[in-house]
Amino acid sequence: MSRRVPEPHLSAWQAVLTAHASVVARVEEALEEADLPPLSWYDVLWAVRRAPGRRVRMAELADRLTLSRGGLTKLAGRLEAAGLLRREPAENDGRGLYAVLTDAGEDMLRRMWPVYSRVLRETFVDTISADEAAVIATGLHRAVAASAT
Repeated sequence: MSRRVPEPHLSAWQAVLTAHASVVARVEEALEEADLPPLSWYDVLWAVRRAPGRRVRMAELADRLTLSRGGLTKLAGRLEAAGLLRREPAENDGRGLYAVLTDAGEDMLRRMWPVYSRVLRETFVDTISADEAAVIATGLHRAVAASAT
């Protein structure tokens, strides 16, 4: 038996999906216009940069980014070929690998951030108040926590 989703919640969910798709499309377009790599590259590089020692196990990275392990492996291969990331074997685990940020990867993050942040300012900072942003973040964090159970 299915329960009906109340209209305000359904509308909020649809707004989340639409906003995500719209903002990501604008970021991708802005990055392409600046002759920079796609947003997925930024996401991977940023996640590795935030990790202790700027290195993280590939499996953990896939989980953090909600990518399949196969998808991350392909993406990491492209990042490695571009010199932005390197993969190193995990100590004491013959099958495990770490993703490690290179200096070139750090530089690429610095080049991409101004373009990315400009779109975020235009779509969030300039249109949503700090109080609204806090309410949105609180609600979405609750949804994430509920989905993890």
